[in-house]
Amino acid sequence: MAVIVKRKKALSVSPLKSSQPVGASLAFLGMNRCIPMLHGSQGCTAFGKVFFVRHFREPIPLQTTAMDQVSSIMGADENIVEGLKNICEKSQPAMIGLPTTGLSETQGSDINMAVKMFRKKYPQFDPIKVIPVNTPDFTGSLETGYAAAVSAMIDQLVPEAEAAQTKPGKRLRQVNVLAGAMLTPGDIEELKDMVELFGLRPVVIPDISDSLDGHLTEQEFSPITVGGTPTSEFLTLGDAVATLVVGASLFSAADVLKKRTGVVDYRFSSLLGMEAVDALTMALVDISGNPVPEKIERHRAQLEDAMVDTHFMIGQSRIAIAAEPDMLFSFANFVAGMGAEVVTAVTSSNVALLKDIPADEVQIGDLEDLENSAELMRAQLLIGNSHCAQPSERLSIPLLRAGFPLYDQVGGFQRTWIGYRGTRQALFDMANILLTNGSHDIEPYRSIYSVRQEDREGRDERIAAFAARSAS
Repeated sequence: MAVIVKRKKALSVSPLKSSQPVGASLAFLGMNRCIPMLHGSQGCTAFGKVFFVRHFREPIPLQTTAMDQVSSIMGADENIVEGLKNICEKSQPAMIGLPTTGLSETQGSDINMAVKMFRKKYPQFDPIKVIPVNTPDFTGSLETGYAAAVSAMIDQLVPEAEAAQTKPGKRLRQVNVLAGAMLTPGDIEELKDMVELFGLRPVVIPDISDSLDGHLTEQEFSPITVGGTPTSEFLTLGDAVATLVVGASLFSAADVLKKRTGVVDYRFSSLLGMEAVDALTMALVDISGNPVPEKIERHRAQLEDAMVDTHFMIGQSRIAIAAEPDMLFSFANFVAGMGAEVVTAVTSSNVALLKDIPADEVQIGDLEDLENSAELMRAQLLIGNSHCAQPSERLSIPLLRAGFPLYDQVGGFQRTWIGYRGTRQALFDMANILLTNGSHDIEPYRSIYSVRQEDREGRDERIAAFAARSAS
């Protein structure tokens, strides 16, 4: 069991975490015809938008209630009402996500009351879903904000089974998938492919593989999301045969869905590594009643071969990881399963999952903590987002980029990590990095009885000086 080392500094130096409003916005961006409207100042939204644009390299639809000095003191409920009205009139979305920020939470905004005021004042917009969610950025992280948004969507859009006349298993092929914040668009696409190979139909909540996967459309610009999960799918979740939950951060959202619908669920803290993917494969066998497809068996055999090929490089390596809790757990178990040692583990927020990470201790901290610990523990490889590039350069330790944001590599947002194929590629990348940097070169053997070159040179100089003095 890992020891949790809590933050002791008065401030963050090179912060690791991204804020809760960014995480909530990411979840809403996975819904079709949706737009997040952050309740806060323009700067709160602008900084989040910069992260998204640099990471996905796509135009990102985000709006703000634009709180100023006056509304911050006197109240900003009217900003919410007018902001929702303007978006509904101009963009006609199917859903509007309404996350709060640190400013509005400190001011004391009651977003639920503001939404009721909007509904009362503009009943013509009732068909448009509005999902308020409290996500102050002075607590939690991207992962917790994302999970809060998913829980809010389920709570407000999934009807009770009896009221909606839904019945678990009514749709024999439908499988609900709650996709965690650690999954990339490539990961979700891989997961959907695996589910479909078993003859099942996945409904992903939320589905950024359809909205943020980097594809061109006929529209030059859209003020709302293009692609993603339609809001109408929430009405069908109670008819599914099962639910797959990926990421421990979504287990609380899964509890809400299970209580609401009665649909049985299968929960996975990670889908990186053979053992984790085997668990998913057997769950799909159980749900579908079909044998494992030959294609998946071949992918597993390829991963086995890759593990044999790379364990010489990865085994006994010293790894430092900085990531959100779900991703930290996933990567730590993955490298530990290959015989590597997690010498440094730094994350953004304290959750119960951290105690199960295979490391001596887990630090709740920032990238300064990562840098200091990695140097002290003589780490050979760093795993983290693009913010880790500077510590990597200063320490002369190679970096495997993973997480959010990734802004110094093209296509990093689309990288597939999960499944047999994703795990295989991760092994190859880690092994190649370690090989390139000579982390497993054998140190030259020097006998204790041999004279070292520097000693030999010094001895020759002393002999020459003695001979010169004797001759004189």
